[in-house]
Amino acid sequence: MPHRQIPTSRTVLAERCGAIVRARWFAVTVFVLILVNAALLGVETYSGLVADWHHWLRLAEHACLAAFTVEILLRIGAHADRPGGFFKDPWNLFDLAVVLCAFLPAVRENTTVLRLLRLARVLRTARFLPQLRVVLLAVARSLPGTLSFLLVGALLLYVYAMVGWVFFGAQDPGHYGSIGRAVLTLFLLMTLDGIGDAVHAGLDISRWSLLYYGSYVLLASFVLVNVLIGVVLTSLDEAREMDASPSREERRPPDGPDGPVLALRIEAARRALDELERELARTAPPPADGADPPVPTARTRE
Repeated sequence: MPHRQIPTSRTVLAERCGAIVRARWFAVTVFVLILVNAALLGVETYSGLVADWHHWLRLAEHACLAAFTVEILLRIGAHADRPGGFFKDPWNLFDLAVVLCAFLPAVRENTTVLRLLRLARVLRTARFLPQLRVVLLAVARSLPGTLSFLLVGALLLYVYAMVGWVFFGAQDPGHYGSIGRAVLTLFLLMTLDGIGDAVHAGLDISRWSLLYYGSYVLLASFVLVNVLIGVVLTSLDEAREMDASPSREERRPPDGPDGPVLALRIEAARRALDELERELARTAPPPADGADPPVPTARTRE
């Protein structure tokens, strides 16, 4: 009978750290620390409070950094038996980068970069808010479609800006005196801000301006914006499916200490069954004349 496999130190470390990381109190504690870090950033915008509480604010920042360091070490320890699983999660990579950068001398000496890095910790709240995580994932997945939308939108703006400069540049130099002014004017009109004033000003120049503004609003404010909304909604549905479906690591059965032992027992049972079938085949008497031969078993047929 096979001996029970003794768990290795890495397996024990992964089990203990994993139990802490998966605990609800751990997630709540980290979430509260992120909110405290955000509150400290807001307090530091008041020069009077910084002057009076400078020492305590620095102490609170060091405490938050130490807590985040312990958190990331526990998450790494939870993957001690499978280190590659830690780096497959993009959120783990983001958390690790945020914590490690805080220890770089070049970052710690630059106050502006350090504050931006501390601000990046606020984004970690998405890890504990499923809906926010889905939205951020949807935004990331919509970037390729958004870039195509921006390219088409820039082409449309340039064409209409050139047409506006040709027809309205001399009469309305404040809005169409150059290609830059025309692009800025049309970009603001894309949100329908001031479209009424622009149409009335255009009618004073030519009645054909109504066709110009009407076609632009139809293409820029309705068609392109609806296309962008469609891209974002499609990416949002894909992000929900990705967040809801378990990953390959989650679908795989856990590697507990009894897993290898169970596999060895199954293999030993198969060998014993094969040996028993061979023994029965050697000791079985030959069939009599006219008798039916013995029916082969399932394993014999295999």
